[in-house]
This record gives sequence, C-alpha cells and structure tokens, in this order.
Amino acid sequence: MLCQTIAGQGPIYRWVQTHRLHHQKFRQEDDPFYSARSFMAAQVNAQIMSYTREQQQLLSQVDMSDIEQDKVVMFQKKYYWVLYFVLHVLLPVNAPLEYWGDSIAAATFVAFSLRYLIVLNVCWLINSAHFIWGLDKNFKPSDSNSVFFITKSYWPQYHYLLPNDYQSGEFGDYGSDFVTAMIRVFAALDMATDLRTISSVAVRKGLTTAVETGRPIVECIQEHATEEMNEMPKNHFLNRDRFM
Repeated sequence: MLCQTIAGQGPIYRWVQTHRLHHQKFRQEDDPFYSARSFMAAQVNAQIMSYTREQQQLLSQVDMSDIEQDKVVMFQKKYYWVLYFVLHVLLPVNAPLEYWGDSIAAATFVAFSLRYLIVLNVCWLINSAHFIWGLDKNFKPSDSNSVFFITKSYWPQYHYLLPNDYQSGEFGDYGSDFVTAMIRVFAALDMATDLRTISSVAVRKGLTTAVETGRPIVECIQEHATEEMNEMPKNHFLNRDRFM
C-alpha cells in the first residue's frame, strides 16, 4: 500500500475498480483506457478526462466486495490524500533539501514534478503504445514492460487472455519476477489465497481446442485452465517448476 501510494496512481480501490471495468469492456467505447482512436486519446485524454455517465454507471456496478473486506485498502481509500501528500510529495522533496542541500525549486521539480511526469507516462504508455503501434511478428516475445521501448513487449496479449495468472508480472521473467515471488511469500504465510495459473501444456490444449471447434480462444484456454487448477494441489506455488 505504501509503495502504491508513493507511485501516485490514485487509491488502490479506484485503481482496481477501473481496471476491472477496463477488462470487462476491453477496447470498447466504455473502456476507461480506450485507445483505438489516437495516441493522444490513449496516452493523455483517457487518463485525465472525467468518465462519461455510462462509465460512471458501469463502475458503480463493478463487484468490489472482495476489496472492501481489505482493511488496508479501505484505510488508504479513506485517507488517500493525506498519505499522498506525505509519501508522494513531502518525503521525496524533503530528501534533496535535507541531505543534498538542493534549493526548494530544484527539489520540487526533480523529486516531485519530473518524477511524477515520467512515472505516469511510462505507466500509461504500456497500454497506449501497444494499441497505437502494432507489434512486428519478428520481435522476440518478452514478459517485461521495461524492455517495451526496445522490443515492444508481447506481455499485454497474454495479460488480456489470462489476466488472473499470478505468475505473469509486469517486470522480469514469467514466474520469477519480484512481484510473483512476493505473492508466493504471502501465500505461504496464508495472506494470499486462490493463486491461479496455467501451464504451457494447458495453453496449447486450449489453442488446439479453439482451432478444432471454432470457439473463442479465451473461452477454450480458460476451460483447460479450470480443469488443470482443479487437479493442482493447494500449495502448487511452492513447487512452481512443475506447473509452468
């Protein structure tokens, strides 16, 4: 929660709510991050403009009951702007003032304004650039947003096919990045439950079924993923090499 607040991306509650609507209405007019119109519409307009009446209504219908049971998330939602000012503005600006003797103007510009500008635009670019600039079939697939600028990552395709695969992180290799490792740690401590994933074998079976039956790819893959998860032990995350 502290790290997410430092990033300045808004409350976790709101982020989850809009992201769930984004997946439900992916690349439709009601998608909060719709990006098929133009690069600027995806990169800037979709992020700073108010939601339409239809989007607001759809957001109110998103099931947030699981998130509302999280006391940490609800605490952040209630006191977000206080936490934002302290963690995102005050502490970063204070560091160069106190430890490096920078001026208030320089500290504010570099530690707050410039940092915030870079973080926001890099985050937004992962969605907007993926749809505005097509992916060349000769590019090597990667599961890392950090190398998007070089290879135009194929991570988003998998993310939208199977968004509930806990092993698909935004940074690092599939199944071995820092976020996935932390999820496993919290699962071992019984602080994270119902970890879902799918092996490459099940993905291939799903693709084969889709070709043979003509059914939607996502539906076929999810079907094989569900069958596989039912056979996996509850502590499968402790022996991840067997389920890749």
